[in-house]
Amino acid sequence: MVAIKAQGAAAFVKAPDPRMSAILLFGSDAGMVSERAQAIAKTVAARENPPGEIIRIEESDLDDDPERLLVELQTMPMFGGRKVVRTSSGRRINTQYLKPLIEGGTLAGTLIVEAGNLRADETLRALFEKSPIAAAVGCYADEEAGLEGLVREVLKQAKLEISPEARDLLLTRLGADRVLSRNEIEKLALYVGDKGRIEIDDVDAIVGDAAEQAVDRVVLAASSGDTAKALAEIDRAVASGESGQSIVMAVQRYVHRLHRLRAAVEAGRSVDDAIRGLRPPVHFKAQPALRAHCHMWTLPRLDEAESRVAAAVKDARLGGGLEQPLSERLLIEVSRLARMSAADRKRGQ
Repeated sequence: MVAIKAQGAAAFVKAPDPRMSAILLFGSDAGMVSERAQAIAKTVAARENPPGEIIRIEESDLDDDPERLLVELQTMPMFGGRKVVRTSSGRRINTQYLKPLIEGGTLAGTLIVEAGNLRADETLRALFEKSPIAAAVGCYADEEAGLEGLVREVLKQAKLEISPEARDLLLTRLGADRVLSRNEIEKLALYVGDKGRIEIDDVDAIVGDAAEQAVDRVVLAASSGDTAKALAEIDRAVASGESGQSIVMAVQRYVHRLHRLRAAVEAGRSVDDAIRGLRPPVHFKAQPALRAHCHMWTLPRLDEAESRVAAAVKDARLGGGLEQPLSERLLIEVSRLARMSAADRKRGQ
């Protein structure tokens, strides 16, 4: 049984166990899932002699050839090392489809599967956790320490320093999706260029601006269960130049923070004490809404919301021109869950 907890995931990604022929990466941070899947695939392929081939197979690739993924993983390559096949779970690529491969021990290559936020009792997660040749790796949104490490990594590569004030502001504006956060930091580094040091004005100019308040109104309306207001506010935000992807990123950041807060309260801390313990610190103007939402939302409904958000982040990154309708759909779903959560509270659940 190999279940890699979140705290051990980074070490596993750097040096995946060579005995593992199938690896499932899952969690609320779709960007981290994708980034780690790519890193593991490169590591596994590189340690073959000669190097293995990395193949990406999507569900759409099975339309004309439903057995393609199975055949690729059960066929020894004529040249090169073992194949590494990356895919994502979905309607077709599910527990039933993958079970014969993993339980039958017929893998001639390495399988890497990306998934959303799976509960502990979900069959796909159990399939990988219980197999002696498979591993399940939890990937969850960066906490402050993780984001600080990401900032250091990107800026070190760019040979840039950052002032403490600029770093604190930057951390408050990065989202819970690792890929999108990395993109924001890289954009900031490109803007600063040869200046050598990032100051607070640079962060203000590039990572968030006056549109931030418009985005906050969208997020707060959805989190309060007001669908009509959320959709009206997103229309205003998009009209002012905001992207659908940034809306999704803001929703993810807020839902994740609210989830952490609610979990801390259910563990015995007071709401105010839990808010004070959040990192990055919550601005005093944002605390009343966060406090109200903490009383309104239940942890199970927040689990559902995080799963919806993770799926939306992935779809928005791959959806091209569909960012706005995807973000609108997410707002409708979050608003619905907020109302359901409020009803749960009234019933004493």
